Amino acid sequence: MKLSNVSYVLFLITLLIINMCIADLCIADGGVHTDNIVVILDASGSMKNKFRGDETKSKMDAAKEALQEVLAKIPDGTNIGVLVFSGRNVQNEWVYPLGPKDTNRLVEAINRPEPEGGTPLGRYIRIGANRLLEQREKQYNYGNYRLLIVTDGEAQDPEKVTQYTPEVLNRQLRVDVIGVDMKTDHQLAQEADSYRRADNPGELVAAVTQILAETGGTATDVGGEEAFDDIAPLTPEIALDLIQRITTPASNAAIAVETTATVPKQTNTPTQPQQPTQQPLQGSDRGGNTPWILIGLVVLVAGYIIFRRMGRH
Repeated sequence: MKLSNVSYVLFLITLLIINMCIADLCIADGGVHTDNIVVILDASGSMKNKFRGDETKSKMDAAKEALQEVLAKIPDGTNIGVLVFSGRNVQNEWVYPLGPKDTNRLVEAINRPEPEGGTPLGRYIRIGANRLLEQREKQYNYGNYRLLIVTDGEAQDPEKVTQYTPEVLNRQLRVDVIGVDMKTDHQLAQEADSYRRADNPGELVAAVTQILAETGGTATDVGGEEAFDDIAPLTPEIALDLIQRITTPASNAAIAVETTATVPKQTNTPTQPQQPTQQPLQGSDRGGNTPWILIGLVVLVAGYIIFRRMGRH
């Protein structure tokens, strides 16, 4: 049986439409494709200092102006959160809780903190990352998720930075760091997805602009045309491996603080055999959406392979 090119293309388009319909029926958009940005802003005492090469304004004032200017231009559909460590006039570390962008409220929130205190960066990396993971769980792993860290000094808890950063990256959250007028590169320079120096106010605006202008790299969405280009040369074995990789979502498990577990004492009391219990659904299975999406992916790839083989005969 020899398939014409037209029939072959029509078949692929049909499979793609079916797969898209399955996904759309199972997951009402409801914001699941929303991008999410959490800014971790250093408001420690050193941020009140002026730039070494530019005495016109403090590092804190420059950071505020850069964030206000650039975040105001972010698309309105984006979720933004601003997390501040240290600082005066900050009753809640989340000066702007992660949620839809409201430019007026966002500008006011960024302007609120005044420099004071230390640099517990590691602790706040964990707080910001866990909030993004919680949001990604709600969005069924769709969308982009990134931490933007703006700081002018090394963390006072470097062991926590060392502990938490790999966990954040392993959960496929993007980490971008801006070192504000630092004499040497930050500890995170070699760990983060990107690191930029900002030795004057202009460079700080440019760094924030460049980072937030970047797209992709953390999304789970794949365009139909790109998907077909990627699977064109696949063998059945590679296709099955690809299905397994695609259908295994990034972990949304929270990054936990290390604790010493208490081991319960063992007793000699005979125990009755435990009856099997139904385990609660985890992750995106709670809504029953994932199985249908997986079925759609399997149908798409399997159908493609079958018709490729039929076309060779």
